Formats: sequence, C-alpha cells, structure tokens
Amino acid sequence: MSDQDVKNSYERSAKRMQGKSQADKTIGSQLSNKDYNDPETHGDIHNNVKVDYNDFEKSPSMEEVHKWQREHIAKDDQGKDGYPMNVIIDPAMREMYQVVNKAEMTNVFDRFSEQQPIQCKFCVEGLSCQLCANGPCRIHPKAPRGTCGVDAHTMVARNFMYRHVTIGTSANIFHAQQAARTLKAAGEHPESGLKIRDPEKLKKYAEMAGLDSNKSIEELAVSFANWVIDDIHSPYHIESKAVEAFAPAKRKKLWRELGLFPGGGYSEVAYSQTQCMTNFNSDPIEFLLRSVRLGVANEYQGLFLLDILQEILMGTQEITKKKQNMGLLDENMINIVTNGHMPLLSHVAIDLASSEQWQQKAKDAGAEGIQILGHVCEGQQLMNYEGTHNQAGYGGQEGEWLSQEYLLATGVVDMFMFDYNCTVPTMPLFAKKFGTKLLSTHPVIKLQGTETLDFVPEKMKEQAEKALEKAIESFKERKQSNKETYIPPHTSDCMVGFSTESVKEALGGDFKPLIDQIANGNIRGIATIVGCTTARYGQGGSNIFKITKGLIENNILVLSGGCTSAVMEYTGLTDPKAAKECGDGLKAVCEQLGIPPVLSYGACVDIGKMTQTAKEIADTLEVDTNKLPLVIGAPEYLEQKAVADACTAIALGWLVHVAPVPSITGSDVVVKTLTETTETLGLGKVVVEMDAEKTVQIYVDHIEKKRKELGL
Repeated sequence: MSDQDVKNSYERSAKRMQGKSQADKTIGSQLSNKDYNDPETHGDIHNNVKVDYNDFEKSPSMEEVHKWQREHIAKDDQGKDGYPMNVIIDPAMREMYQVVNKAEMTNVFDRFSEQQPIQCKFCVEGLSCQLCANGPCRIHPKAPRGTCGVDAHTMVARNFMYRHVTIGTSANIFHAQQAARTLKAAGEHPESGLKIRDPEKLKKYAEMAGLDSNKSIEELAVSFANWVIDDIHSPYHIESKAVEAFAPAKRKKLWRELGLFPGGGYSEVAYSQTQCMTNFNSDPIEFLLRSVRLGVANEYQGLFLLDILQEILMGTQEITKKKQNMGLLDENMINIVTNGHMPLLSHVAIDLASSEQWQQKAKDAGAEGIQILGHVCEGQQLMNYEGTHNQAGYGGQEGEWLSQEYLLATGVVDMFMFDYNCTVPTMPLFAKKFGTKLLSTHPVIKLQGTETLDFVPEKMKEQAEKALEKAIESFKERKQSNKETYIPPHTSDCMVGFSTESVKEALGGDFKPLIDQIANGNIRGIATIVGCTTARYGQGGSNIFKITKGLIENNILVLSGGCTSAVMEYTGLTDPKAAKECGDGLKAVCEQLGIPPVLSYGACVDIGKMTQTAKEIADTLEVDTNKLPLVIGAPEYLEQKAVADACTAIALGWLVHVAPVPSITGSDVVVKTLTETTETLGLGKVVVEMDAEKTVQIYVDHIEKKRKELGL
C-alpha cells in the first residue's frame, strides 16, 4: 500500500465518520500553511506582514490613563460593541494591539472574535463527551443520553473532574515536585548555582514535617526535598504526611469524616482519571466529592509546598516598591523576558546577569547592559522575592498572559524564555517576525521550531549561562538588522511583596492588629481576587478592575495573585495612593500603615500562601477556616489550575466566585451540589456571576453574614 493510498484511506474514513459524501472536504483539509504555528511554513512572514509603529492611537500619561480607566468602567460599555479596545485597559497593550491588528497578524483578541459564534453550546454546558469511539456524543432533549447510556448529570460531573480538576491538580503537584528536585540539588551540588536563601524557613517546615533540624542546612535541604517527593509519590490509600503536617486541625477532622483526606497526589490523580473511563463511575456526586479531595491534595502537595520550596531557594517575599509594564524595556539593553510559573532557572540567570562579568559581556556586545524581566506569574514571583528583585540584573515585571504576543511585537525582546504554563502556541510566529530567540527551560513545554532545555537542577548554572549567551547573540543580530522598534513608554508604580510572613512582620509580628481592624469594622473582611484574565467580552481585565474597585469602596481588603496582580498594578490599585479610593474605614487603615488597598501576594500559585494567612488568622481567632469573613474570587478564570484551586477553596470552607460560567450548567444536580449542598457538609460553595456590581454585593453580603456569625 503506497503512502498516497494510506492518505486516501484516511480521508475516506474521516468523511464517513462525519457522514459526508466523497466529494466533501474535511474541515482540516481546508486549512492552509498560514493557519499553523510552525514558523518554517510561513515563508512570507517577513515580506508580507507590514508593521507600522506610527499609525495608532497612543495612550496618554499614566495619570490620565488611571483617570480614563475609572471613567471607562463606570460607563459599563465592555460588551461586544467596540471590542476589544473597550476591554483592554492596559495602556501598553492598547497600543501594541493596534500595531499587531493593523499588520493582520494573528493575536489573542482577534482569535476570540474569530471563534464567535462557532463556540459549541454543548461544550459550554458540559454536555459533550469524546471519551470513546462511539462519540463524540452531545446531550439534548431529543438525545438525553450518550451512546453508552450516560446521562447529563454524570457527563457534566465527569467532564468537570477529568477535563479540569485532575489536570489542574497534577500541574500544581508537578510544580512542587520540580521545586523539591531543585532544593535537593541545592543541597547536594553547590556548583549548580543554586542557593538556600532562607534557611530558617527550611528549618521551620522541616520540623513541622517531623524531620531532624539539627543536620547541616545542606543535609536538611536534601531530607526535606525527599520527604516532599516521597509524599507526592505515596499511594492514594495512605494518608498524606504533608496534609497531616500543614492543614488546619478542624479541617482534617472533617475531611476524614467525609472521606476527603487524600493520599499521595500522583496516585490520587491516577485514581480519579481511572474513574473517568467510559462505563466506570456513573455517580455524579462521587465525581464532585473526589474533585474536592483532589483540591486538598492540590493545596498541600501542590500550591503550599511549591511556595515554601521556592521561597527557601529564592528568599521570602519582601514588601517593597517596584515598577511594572512594557516601559521597562530598553532598546539599548539586552532584554530577556522570562515567562511561566516556575522561576527556578531564571533566578539563577538573574544571579549571573547581576555580576560584573556578564554585564561586561553585554557591553562588549554593544549593549548598555543586560536585564531579565519577568512576565505573567513568573514575573510576579521574581518581583516579590527579596533574593531576586534587589539584584542589578533584574529589570521588573512586564504584564499578564494576554500581552505576550504584543510584548514581542515591540521588536526589542532579545530572548523570551519560558517554563510551564501560559506560553501561547503562536509565539514562534512572533519570534520569527520580530527577531526574538525562544528558549524552553523545561521539556514539559515545547513549541514548534524552538529549542528546549532539559530540566537538570544540578546543571542550572551551566544552563543559565547558555541562555545568557543566546540572548547576547540575539541582541547583536537585532542591532545589525537596524530594524524599526517601538516601546510603549508606560510603567506603573506598585507596592509588592506581601505574604503571610511579610504582612505579619509589618504588623509587629502578630495578626492581632489586622484582626482588631476587622473587629472594629474599619475592615469589613477580606477578598482574594486571584487567577487569570480572559479575552471575553466584558472581561480582559476590566471585570477584575470593576469588582476590586467596588470591594475597596465597601471597606473590604483585597489580596491579589496571578494575572489579576498585573491588572491591579497597571490600574494603580497596588499603589498606596489608591487609599483615597477606599471607604472611610479601609482608607484610614491604609493611610496609617502606608499600604495600598490591594496587597499583591504575587503569582496564581501564591494562593497557597493566602490560605496559610487565612489559617493563621483562624488559629488566632480559635475558629475553623470556614468561619472567616472571607471570599475567594476568580472573576476571569481561564484554565484547569484555577478550577482545581476552586476545589481547594471549597475544601477549606470558603465561598468561591468564578466567572465566566464554568461548563457545569448542563446539569442542575451538579450546579445544586456545588452551589448549595457542599455548604451543608461544612465545605464551601461556588457562586457564578458575570455582572460586576452584583458580584460585589454577593461578596459584601457573605462577609457581613460571616461577621454576624462571629459576633462582630
């Protein structure tokens, strides 16, 4: 059988599966080379794409931008008309979107428009299944069951756990395991360039884990790393040592009673995915409870542990003032942007770039120096850690995930290196067009036509040197090409570095002053606004901004983490000057302490530190975590980790607001369970609301209810 015969057979079979005649073309066969992301198939990308850095509307000064942002959200005009400029409120992104759009290059906001109205209603409701060859099946009144017999309740619940919670949980646990590998290498291989910057934190948590802290710091690092790795890899039927060591006592009792106390994280994910096979489990409630159990593992074998491990390596968060956005780029500097969530190689690269040796290498190449800037959550972490943000080679934080294509379109990013996740598949096209070198620093993420480094913590210094050399070569090529570039001049002043430890230290070593302000009503409660931004109508950062403004006006202190932190920064809400926009009580507290009304904890993964702050406040009050006047909000959640994090919040007993609507509305049983029944079990519950003003009222009402229960 010839290759052509095989191809013809495939095409005939595909048409038969779709019920098409032989004359019909498959959808995939109608795509052309320009519709794919391999830069080698785009031979015309340099010649036919014309970029004009002069023909667009420039944003005014930051002072005027902040004024416009507030007027804009007050008009409630973030809908379909005028999209996407009516949802993009980042001044730098507003400029670069116009440049890219007019050049007719693919980009995230235009791709969202192209997907309308073809996005599948069945998938939106969770009523589509592709698990077996009898499918894809879609449920509707004329076909109320899938071919196998599955009903809507089971299909929706199974999709929820399989497509979202298992993937999100495994991603966070994988991150923690990689951080543990790195800590182990720091203890065993001093030549790796890795350092143990917070030995006291290592001792504290090693002791909580039951380890002997009298060992040398290097030996203790190895012991604690092995303890973490062993717990992650333990069987699902053996209770997790990490959950036992670090979770609140009252919660652990409840989780055992409800069968929600997890074992080893990897085994838990394997068990859950096995349950999702066709014709295994048809009980929707079991899928939902198993999702909450995964949420516990997600926190204590994922988020919480990875935060602890990274801070041991990079230094605990430190309250300080920094700058954010594209105006930090410098045409005469070697600009390296590091993207992702796991700044393990990048912090070693910052160490090297801060040395006189590497700064001189940059100057020898014709640059004024070399700087490494963070992007998305990785950037938020680097900006917060005292071991990275005070170094000469650190340049600042760039933006949220929506801005990465527009960032490369400036033409001055010499290297864009990335670990895992939130690096979009179109980056090779932008890199080829604008002369950026791409480098994956972990094999878990690979892009077409892009070099990928293996993740070898023992050789991190060597790998970081390789990355810096490539960036220098890229800068030389940029200067030799003499191409036109443009840097949006906008930057925002922001106060960052908040964490359980830094907040407590600022309060004099105890959470009691904060609790006193909550008790006397100056601060009504706390809302954590976390997660991503989306390209949807009414969102794009504007929904986050509207909700946060409403909360601080109602004297609710806000903690942010993830791409939401970038929104808070470019709207001025992480600047202490924003105190004047608060209600009288919160305003007085912020002005007294010299802090903003939004405290940036950093990355989305730093939600693990927010839960620790809540635990310590609950311990001080001697109550369970579900009694706190606290709301968790993800007003523009994007992907699987956010859903797993929502399950963590449910496990800890909190009200969780999510928008846009998750794909569960196809089952009233699933909706009722997550929005009502879980609360009757002593767990938290989910609230779905797209309207910002209604969302604020939901938060306020819940916080007032919890205050009343506490007798405040």
